[in-house]
Amino acid sequence: MAQAEIPLTGGDVTEGVVRVGDTVRRPVGEHSPLVHVVLRHLEAVGFDGAPRFLMLDHRGREVLTFVEGEVAGRPWPSWVADQDRAASVARLLRRLDDAMVPLGLPMGSASPTGLAPLPTDEPCDPVPSFLGHLDVTPENTVFRDGEAFALIDFDLVRPATRVDSVGNLLLWWGGWMPVEDREPVMRGIDATSRGRLLVDAYGVDPELRAHILPVAIRTAGRSWHRMRDRAARLGGGWARMWDEGIGDQIRRREQWLVENRARLAEALCR
Repeated sequence: MAQAEIPLTGGDVTEGVVRVGDTVRRPVGEHSPLVHVVLRHLEAVGFDGAPRFLMLDHRGREVLTFVEGEVAGRPWPSWVADQDRAASVARLLRRLDDAMVPLGLPMGSASPTGLAPLPTDEPCDPVPSFLGHLDVTPENTVFRDGEAFALIDFDLVRPATRVDSVGNLLLWWGGWMPVEDREPVMRGIDATSRGRLLVDAYGVDPELRAHILPVAIRTAGRSWHRMRDRAARLGGGWARMWDEGIGDQIRRREQWLVENRARLAEALCR
């Protein structure tokens, strides 16, 4: 007898994700071949904080191991704002990035082109050297006993640096956006002190900390263009988010980072 398919909700883009026994079935997309390379690599190096890619099923869906644990839904539960949980996410992300470094940048994972350079008075961007998860949201983080145990949903994996990876962490777990655009449980977070906590927990090298703010600002600008392109080209959840105003939200985040740049950078680098 075939096992029941239990819908898994909470994602913004991918529809049709279901649990079947101890596995997850997900539709494939243009990102899938690279995701499979990443997950196979993580299994080969013994990294236990990610699902395993098993096969494609008879319907052409990805079959992944189901990672047991606690995952945030929406609205986010109060524990997402807990600083100890956030620090554990930073430590897990550091382990993931360390595990990804030996893979480097496989064929077909080239960095995006046509992106504007930083102003001449800024440090030069670190050069991407590994594939980063870059979607470390509470919905994609599995906790066990109050500690971040695994990251799921590698659909946005792409070439990254430590700075890119930490910038994404700060966005979701550090409240690095206007207060009014945060989930309600994050509105009381002090982005300055939380930012320092996360950067320290990850273990960012001192010489890289000066890059975090300019790269975060630049990333916000790139995100607007990426979201607009995906909405027009892929439709579905991407188009829905664009129609709901995600582009305006990204612009507000970019402006917020510019306006708060000095105090955020001082906290990270002092």
